[in-house]
Amino acid sequence: MRSQLHITNGDSFTQRLQGLNLKGDIITWREMLCEGKTETNVGSESFWKTRFEFLHKNYNVSKSWFVEKTLKEYRNLCNHKQQDQIILWFEYDLFCQINMLAVISWLKTHRRHAEISLVCSGNEDETDKLYGLSELSDEQLLRLYEKRVVLSQDDIEYADYVWQLYCSDNPIRLENLSDFENYHFDYLSEALQAHLKRFPSIKNGLNELENRILELSFTEKPKTKKALMSSILTNQGRYGFGDTQYERILTSLKPLFSSFNPVRLSKKGREILDGKTNYYSYLRDNEAYLGGALKYNFLYNDESGRILKL
Repeated sequence: MRSQLHITNGDSFTQRLQGLNLKGDIITWREMLCEGKTETNVGSESFWKTRFEFLHKNYNVSKSWFVEKTLKEYRNLCNHKQQDQIILWFEYDLFCQINMLAVISWLKTHRRHAEISLVCSGNEDETDKLYGLSELSDEQLLRLYEKRVVLSQDDIEYADYVWQLYCSDNPIRLENLSDFENYHFDYLSEALQAHLKRFPSIKNGLNELENRILELSFTEKPKTKKALMSSILTNQGRYGFGDTQYERILTSLKPLFSSFNPVRLSKKGREILDGKTNYYSYLRDNEAYLGGALKYNFLYNDESGRILKL
């Protein structure tokens, strides 16, 4: 009998998966590698040290929480050495796709002989809507599971290669990737495009997410900060971020608002939204990383869709 191990994208989906009564143990990958500095050697001591420093500084994550939630679950993964079928459950968005690359990179090194397969949700019907795993019915999830894609050695090597590029100090190398259609990662190309748009734009020094927040604030004029947050989460496209990540972005943009209840942009906020002035120098942070690259060492050109090194 072949034995199975499931690796999921988060706690809420782990609970759903437990309800499906599939064979095998379940490990939850509790990280958000799309934010902060990353290192190529997933699971190493320096990798976790770098991650803890980022999470502690930016999200107030305590050492005890990090050990209990993230490291214990990682050690649990390390102890599962016997399973010869490993099934990954991830989604279409940037948050999930970056975590997925890291997990595959780890498996390439540490589980060389296991069959690795991928269940990835996104386009699930005739509409343009992209679905997260938890939005699907049990029937849909079981159907996705039955249709899961067994990753070839080429797929695994490619995912590892993209992970190495994500962790490199130059995002321009990611921009030049073009052969996605040769591999079984249907949502990776768009997720990486979303990633590149997180570098500050030439236009006003804000990235795509920050500009979208200003636009929603101006056009929708939400009555409360909570209403603004709801609108941001609904209109975020391929990012897959949660409340806490947007709270952090809003804090950095606070000087561009005259009020949050109701939501109103300040005069400076309007000028930046209109591209009349630039906010780059106010936001610049020499310790802000996206993957392995310093965020403010690069600019995104909206017109050409290309990254420029400063």
